[in-house]
Amino acid sequence: MKQIIIIGGGAAGFFCAANLDETKYKITILEQNSDVLQKVKISGGGRCNVTHACFDPRELVQFYPRGNKELLSVFTKFQSGDTMDWFEQRNVPLKIENDNRVFPESNSSQTIINTFLHEIHQKNVEVKTKCSVKEIEKSGEKYIVKTSLGDFEADFIIYTTGSSPKSLKMIENLGHKIIELVPSLFTFNIKDHLLKDLAGTSFEMAETSIPKLKTEESGPLLITHWGLSGPAILKISAWEAINLAKVKYNFEIEVNFISKSIDDAEELFLNFKQFNPKKTIGQSKIFDITNRFWQRILEVSKVDLNKQVAQISGKEMQTILENLCKKKFNVTGKSTFKDEFVTAGGVDLKEINFKNMSSKILPNFYVAGEVLNIDAVTGGFNFQACWSEAWLIAQDLNLK
Repeated sequence: MKQIIIIGGGAAGFFCAANLDETKYKITILEQNSDVLQKVKISGGGRCNVTHACFDPRELVQFYPRGNKELLSVFTKFQSGDTMDWFEQRNVPLKIENDNRVFPESNSSQTIINTFLHEIHQKNVEVKTKCSVKEIEKSGEKYIVKTSLGDFEADFIIYTTGSSPKSLKMIENLGHKIIELVPSLFTFNIKDHLLKDLAGTSFEMAETSIPKLKTEESGPLLITHWGLSGPAILKISAWEAINLAKVKYNFEIEVNFISKSIDDAEELFLNFKQFNPKKTIGQSKIFDITNRFWQRILEVSKVDLNKQVAQISGKEMQTILENLCKKKFNVTGKSTFKDEFVTAGGVDLKEINFKNMSSKILPNFYVAGEVLNIDAVTGGFNFQACWSEAWLIAQDLNLK
């Protein structure tokens, strides 16, 4: 019986194993950590954001800053709807939340982990944990995988290691070109009085732009202890991952907290002023923001909170609107988004055959998951790429 060695016990490795024909192959997963599926466990705050309810491959690829062209053919064969079917056939009910992220109804990533463990147990897949791969050697038609637990012989290798520098070095030694790794999906560190002590304050829809890079994004925004986070920040960090690394995470960002132009905001302000002239500005609910944030805007705009709305001068109003709609911040670094560390960079996509995820450099060698130069914005997309790529590998091997 031919031997398949899967290097890396994460999302892509396990999904591949769960879809392989165990009557044809002896399948072994090698994982260097003591636990498998670690990223699955912590994803979505421990709830596991399985995928995203976007069922058109042409739309789906728009969420991938790197890999969008290559993934189009992959998603035409296996996309989000197929992922949902796969889990539901295995008695894992899923739910689509308001923002189209998909979670197990149990709200626990353990449900997803248990499903994988059950599937591979049924298939007699062997899992070796605390098994660190040191080297892979080509030996005639086969591969010798040298590990901390001894040598393993493989007819086929499925390389799903994630993007650690060590695993990239190993595949580079086998002849693959590596695109340099840079972080993607991160939050921005900002020290500014406007944000001080307001951690947890959120905005339903904000706009962010980095003028220097001529780029902009919109979405929910969150003030954190360190600066700014939320989809409006994470999306811009993903799309500009390479450029932001080049400027060493020091740049200027402009934020529109209310997603309205200054003209539209001014109209709302004047309208409110007309009908509520005697109200104090500090207690006025003109825009859809928290009272604490509104009062901080007034403070940094040097406007007395106890002043009546009718007494607010045109100049004061303009200062308030500038701080709300065109506030500039100096970003002085980045922080990891929760525990979800995503990288741009990895194995050069030109060296992969996206019909079946096989290496164009190495025979009987497949690559999937974050080790590739593919990454996505937050929302279940990184997992979807893993599931789809792994499924293609399993289909290809099952036909051999």
